[in-house]
Amino acid sequence: MTHPFETLSPDRAIDMIETLGFAVGRDPFALNSYENRVFDFQDDNRRRFILKVYRPDRWTRVQRAEELQFIEFLAQSGVSVGTPWQAPDGRVLHRYEDFEYAIFNALPGQAPELDNPNHLFALGELVGKLHRASKRYSFNERPVWAPVSLLEHASSVVLESAFLSNRQAKVYKKLVMELIDQARTWPLESLAMFPVHGDCHIGNILGRDDEFGLVDFDDAQTGPAVMDLWLMLTAKEASEAQSQLSELLEGYEQYLDFDRRELDWVERLRAVRMVRHAAWIVERWSDPAFPAAFSWVGNEAYWDDHIKALEQQRHALSDPLWLA
Repeated sequence: MTHPFETLSPDRAIDMIETLGFAVGRDPFALNSYENRVFDFQDDNRRRFILKVYRPDRWTRVQRAEELQFIEFLAQSGVSVGTPWQAPDGRVLHRYEDFEYAIFNALPGQAPELDNPNHLFALGELVGKLHRASKRYSFNERPVWAPVSLLEHASSVVLESAFLSNRQAKVYKKLVMELIDQARTWPLESLAMFPVHGDCHIGNILGRDDEFGLVDFDDAQTGPAVMDLWLMLTAKEASEAQSQLSELLEGYEQYLDFDRRELDWVERLRAVRMVRHAAWIVERWSDPAFPAAFSWVGNEAYWDDHIKALEQQRHALSDPLWLA
């Protein structure tokens, strides 16, 4: 069966853009995106825009619309974000044949450097400003972060696939079932939950000097504050980890207090992401872009390494680097 994205040729991308009245001055350039399809293009006035074609069947139309409404709210609240282009009739979500898509005004700049203290402080400011605004907002249709159900779904995707050997499946199942049992004891009710970006890594942050903005709110959901901070904590040594954390939180608290108890969730978030990332690739394997980009997932060695990483993460859960 042909995957829908196989039919998304550059010519069809141009048709999507020109249908909205743009005169394309430069052919769309495909950006490094797998969940959706994303293209950089210029109009005939050399203004840069981003075309985002949503993966069919992932979100409902209402959920996609809510993502765009949230971005517009943030922009109106003074948060630097890649804003959706608005058609003369006010629409920001568009349809072309079987695809839904949006056009975004491109944010200039490059990804931040997480070993640069000034950048970390600025990123903390950015997320603090985001959360100060989003605490005044609420989602009706976007998901609420629920680690147990996320782990259950992800592990079932992997175990029902043909990727693991019998030996690997047995070890993987034991590890993940233990993690799920542990996740059931995590005090989720203690977290203050509100709309967050949901995938706040440096690939979704652009800027120059110490001024940055956020793009790609495809994973926007209701979750805790730490969800938008932990992916910037990349240090491997305790002293460096504390230095990163200090700069990030100092910037964040220019706008909003941060509950230090949420640091208990950093390694929990990491564990959930590790399980989900592998399952995401497996679940998307019918999309030709995935076997091409993640060919090693079909190798036995990948799953041995994944299982080993999960075992190591189990130890990290009981000895968090961030609380050293």
